[in-house]
Amino acid sequence: SLVCTQKPPEAEEGAEPVTLREYQPGEVFGELALMYNAPRAATITATTESECYVLDRGTFNKIVKNSAIKRRQKYENFLEKVELLADLKPAEKDKIVDCLKTERFKKGDKVIVQGEEGNQFYLIQEGTASATKKTPEGNEETVWDYKANEYFGELALINSEKRQATITVTSDEFVVATLDSRSFSRLLGPVESILKRNAERYKKFVVKN
Repeated sequence: SLVCTQKPPEAEEGAEPVTLREYQPGEVFGELALMYNAPRAATITATTESECYVLDRGTFNKIVKNSAIKRRQKYENFLEKVELLADLKPAEKDKIVDCLKTERFKKGDKVIVQGEEGNQFYLIQEGTASATKKTPEGNEETVWDYKANEYFGELALINSEKRQATITVTSDEFVVATLDSRSFSRLLGPVESILKRNAERYKKFVVKN
């Protein structure tokens, strides 16, 4: 695995760099400098013995550049539709785009399960899902229905607790953009108060259990 760090432009001399995200097998990095012909914006450091495949600029431009630009634009357009992020500055949204990963699910898949450890935040790009919670009697009670441009998974990360509900896909296709817990804490600080306020929608169900 590798870790991506960046020294904020406003940081004092000698300040420690901020960790942006950790990369795992199957992920890519380094495309921004090639896409925009710009200096490297962050430092990538190996945290374990790692092996990477490399593309030179010419090959990247011929084969990968257009798809990389389209992927980034797709994320940027998507974030504009998420009401939660409406007040974030463009630079803040750009950093979120850098850290997003796409995951796909089918109807009936359980994206998260009540009682599990929480380590990701989910933004719904396509599809619908239902949140259910077990009652003291052992029954499953629906507490929320989700649709595109909404989000879930924040409670476990805000409160450092286990998942409070199970999220099951109700549409044929379900596509989400995810943020890991570290990126969530660092990048969504400006909207944490909104997240906490919106979490009140679950309160009546949590109290019953």
